[in-house]
Amino acid sequence: MANLETATLGAGCFWCVEAVFDDLKGVEDVVSGYSGGHKEAPTYREVCDGTTGHAEVAQIRFDPDAISFADVLRVFFSVHDPTTLNRQGNDIGTQYRSAIFYHDDEQKRVAEEVFREVSEVGIYDDPLVTEITPFEKFWPAEDYHQEYFLNNPGQPYCAAVVAPKVAKFRQKFADRLKR
Repeated sequence: MANLETATLGAGCFWCVEAVFDDLKGVEDVVSGYSGGHKEAPTYREVCDGTTGHAEVAQIRFDPDAISFADVLRVFFSVHDPTTLNRQGNDIGTQYRSAIFYHDDEQKRVAEEVFREVSEVGIYDDPLVTEITPFEKFWPAEDYHQEYFLNNPGQPYCAAVVAPKVAKFRQKFADRLKR
């Protein structure tokens, strides 16, 4: 097995983030969970209430020989709106913030570089609000959240929100899909 690296990213609802990165070549595993808060072992309900400080995140294990951390971040910036503070669509609250939780100094450097790159290219009309912060702890979400979109494609939120994001990703990154 390759030496895998870990990226921990918040881009709104973790069902969306997991569904996108599950399809990306070089990604070996994606786990939905929580990061960036102050409560030990938070539950989904607690995180949704906005009282724990956690963001919904996907923890992504990837092969750096197949995809760089910079390219993981380029996908991240393209599949959510990194200009809306604590919001993605109708999902509102700090738990839906755009966040990169870097695992080491090199990830911090790359995150800041890609942040500048995306800002300068002018893809978005408004400034980026993505936080770049040190990774401290990851709490996996409850089992029923794992592979949620894969297991529940007909669920109304999945059909209305997740499926269009996945379709947009698959169209834009067709050459980078696993399948």
